[in-house]
Amino acid sequence: MKNIADVDSNFKIKTSIQQEGIRFFDPRLAPFSIHGVKYEDGRYRRMPYGVASTVSESVEYLHSNTAGGRVRFRTDSPYVAISARLANVCKMASFALTGSASFDIYAKGERGVTYINSFCPFFEMKDGYDSIIYLGSSAMRDITVNFPLYTAVESLYVGIDENAALLECTPYLDTPPIVYYGSSITQGGCASRPGNSYESLISRRFNRDFINLGFSGSAKAEPEIAEYVKSLDMSVFVYDYDHNAHSVDYLCETHERMFKTVRSAHPDLPVIMMSRPVYDPNDDEKARIEVIRETYQNALDAGDTNVYLIEGRELMALARDEGLVDACHPNDLGFASMAAAIIPVMEKIFAKAE
Repeated sequence: MKNIADVDSNFKIKTSIQQEGIRFFDPRLAPFSIHGVKYEDGRYRRMPYGVASTVSESVEYLHSNTAGGRVRFRTDSPYVAISARLANVCKMASFALTGSASFDIYAKGERGVTYINSFCPFFEMKDGYDSIIYLGSSAMRDITVNFPLYTAVESLYVGIDENAALLECTPYLDTPPIVYYGSSITQGGCASRPGNSYESLISRRFNRDFINLGFSGSAKAEPEIAEYVKSLDMSVFVYDYDHNAHSVDYLCETHERMFKTVRSAHPDLPVIMMSRPVYDPNDDEKARIEVIRETYQNALDAGDTNVYLIEGRELMALARDEGLVDACHPNDLGFASMAAAIIPVMEKIFAKAE
């Protein structure tokens, strides 16, 4: 078992945390593992800048929002601290700061994976913050720290007790990540904290890695993003960009095209198609559902047995009319409702792969 004192890292950083015996580490270094984001040119990013900049100006801006980013490790430290430098901090009336710009922490111990707390910043925070969470004991735990959903992270340091063990986290299942593409809902708006996004709920349910390619207001199934998704190694592809297609005609032009682009490189990949999460769709939304149904039915008619369709009414079956913040974005109940609809489909997919 390796002690912190034996690990070479950046121990000395400027922090407001007053905790005797704390040492900080750069989680880009072993034994930490980073998931859902990679560090490039001074910040964490969900996809390479060189790709994002070819899609659109808004994707170029949003790809460094760290939705789906995680750092994982194993320790018996009685506390975990963070020191984070942020950029483009998102503050909105309908979105809790604990979701848009903050980190939260989960631990896996004797009771399984449980939410511990959120690293809550002060509301006036502009470019980063320090925070510490006390775990209540020195038991050995697998730790997952989730990155903010709508803010860029330029640097992150993780602090634990200098006498605690620091080990690799128990790994996810040895399969490629699930890849999600879609709108602000996919990105996580408006979950009250990162761990409540539907992708995070599904990840914990199945112990599987994932990549979040949700781009707020900017998921338009452009050829460039379709080609990027096509290049990824993934176990399942889930896509829903209905809210960002500006018209039914645009959805019709792009929906099956994106499916065929991804399918051309992954003939056996399970693909889940979803419409926007609305329990009582209006006429426009019903027309959009028909477009998605057509893509799905055409695939079935062509003999494709690895396509799945989940419609908005199913996604909101648990939450119904109580699942939205602003008639568009899910609240935590809405995201739980979405996960509840997606999990049985994932179970079928994973059972089929065994």
